[in-house]
Amino acid sequence: MGSSAGHILIVDDQPNIVDMLVTVLTFHGFTVDSATTVAQAQQLAESVRPDLVVLDVMLPDGDGFELCRRLRERGHRFGIVFLTARDARRDLVSGLTLGGDDYLTKPFAVEELLARVRAVLRRVGAGSGRSGAGDPAGPGAHGGSAGSAGSVLRYADLELDEDTLLVQRAGTPVQLSPTEFKLLRYLMLNAGRVLSRTQILEAVWRYDFGGESNVVDTYIGYLRRKLDPLGEPLIVTHRGFGYAMRTAAKG
Repeated sequence: MGSSAGHILIVDDQPNIVDMLVTVLTFHGFTVDSATTVAQAQQLAESVRPDLVVLDVMLPDGDGFELCRRLRERGHRFGIVFLTARDARRDLVSGLTLGGDDYLTKPFAVEELLARVRAVLRRVGAGSGRSGAGDPAGPGAHGGSAGSAGSVLRYADLELDEDTLLVQRAGTPVQLSPTEFKLLRYLMLNAGRVLSRTQILEAVWRYDFGGESNVVDTYIGYLRRKLDPLGEPLIVTHRGFGYAMRTAAKG
């Protein structure tokens, strides 16, 4: 990383926006690269491995949502903040479901962009690597159902290291995206507690979708597909309300 603040990749085909963001982010201590197309962005993402990508949705040679999906499939864990003129709720939900960490619509205030960039960097990897999943108050936060030793959370045969971002189940490494990691951390911190979809959305995504979003259900499905083959199911559905992390032995 070329700067203590973080390394940012800006992907936008509007020169005035790119120039402004490069100037502002550089002034605030970030190392900044830029791309104007999906092809350039993918090449730079692979070569420079930024801490965060500010990604426009509508690009000359493709769709930012599709690029986000490809990058996540290739295992990239850096933060992704969508920056777009498309402000429909379904677009926001689509972006977050595909692996985005935040979403800002044009026109935007520079101060808000900076705040969101810094918040995402804190949550997904630059610096502490902690997920920032909100107030951990609950049974698992202080040694209840989910024990912890230093930065390692444990529940049943599942371990999550907040410093190294490593997850293991029964000794087998589990590869998670940044959002999957944040969601699992929140569930483990609150193990045994039934969490509503609204609570999860606000803690993990910092959004209120008014109950219309299936983002939580989608990401719970992602976690189950990665965790369940390694042992008994640990995430329990409470229909019409939400989810809990609970073993069969605990009912």
